[in-house]
Amino acid sequence: MRKFIVFAFASLVIFACQQGPEKQEAIPANEFAIIIHGGAGTILKKNMTPEKEAAYNAKLEEAIKVGYEILKNGGTSGDAVIKTIQVMEESPLFNAGKGAVFTNAGTNELDASFMDGKTLNAGAIAGVKDIKSPIEAARKVMTDSEHVMLSGEGASTFAKEKGLEIVDPSYFYTERRFKSLERIRDREKTELDHDEKTSYFYDSDIKNAKFGTVGCVALDKDGNISAGTSTGGMTNKRWGRIGDAPIIGSGTYANNNTCGVSSTGWGEYFIRSQVAYDISAQMEYAGKSLKEATTDVIQNKLTKLGGTGGVVALDKNGNMSFEFNTAGMYRASMDDKGNLVVKIYKE
Repeated sequence: MRKFIVFAFASLVIFACQQGPEKQEAIPANEFAIIIHGGAGTILKKNMTPEKEAAYNAKLEEAIKVGYEILKNGGTSGDAVIKTIQVMEESPLFNAGKGAVFTNAGTNELDASFMDGKTLNAGAIAGVKDIKSPIEAARKVMTDSEHVMLSGEGASTFAKEKGLEIVDPSYFYTERRFKSLERIRDREKTELDHDEKTSYFYDSDIKNAKFGTVGCVALDKDGNISAGTSTGGMTNKRWGRIGDAPIIGSGTYANNNTCGVSSTGWGEYFIRSQVAYDISAQMEYAGKSLKEATTDVIQNKLTKLGGTGGVVALDKNGNMSFEFNTAGMYRASMDDKGNLVVKIYKE
């Protein structure tokens, strides 16, 4: 009889331990919160002028405070994400909207995606050339169509029909981005003159490049998470190349039961790894914390595959995580107490 009691008690202990992660409810860290990025890559202080560093810090602070005020006043996480990203889309500092990089053809092709963590509904646009706010168009695809992703001329037609602002493609021109394209073109010509091998469709030093994609994740007072990402893609891209930013599960993901994620980096690897969804899945199925999941996906899985970049993520309890394997990432966060964090370099 004693042996049976001991065995039964041991079985209950084992069962309790197995059920532990699922049964435990984490204490909320923040009633609402917001986190953003402006791209990751080889961002070194030695290459940054004090004026440029100040400009990035100021724009990151401006952007996140727009979303924070919306959340503080009881607004939705969706509105906070859209308005925050639009500040960065309208700045030439970032590779999104106004500051988008140029394709090999000398044009700007923009991608964006948005996801609602409450409904798991999502919207995305890819390869558009005349929509002023790609992130607004992505959300519109979610709310005003039965589709998830629209591309090219079709996406532009949809945006026009829905009353979104359409601009002449010249709106996206910036001299700094065009000179970047010219430098890569010159390098390709040099390689052709001295080597039979040609470089791939972007900078041959891609691992040392800066990925200026912008993104935002927000948690509102109702417990709803939204995430969004917007980008101009990669300099010198060809053939209608599309990266991870408009792909749900790669560049953007949100689920009220776990977390929201926005990615930035070498898109091909983020697509192959399904980075954003993998973080959520590890939390849902393996019971990992946000920090454990983001660390594993970026520092282990993505890095071993050869990918570079990072994510900003926020879980259902308001915990936040910056995770990247590059020298820096433009980033900022604000909690429900108004504590602001703005950083650029890896510390």
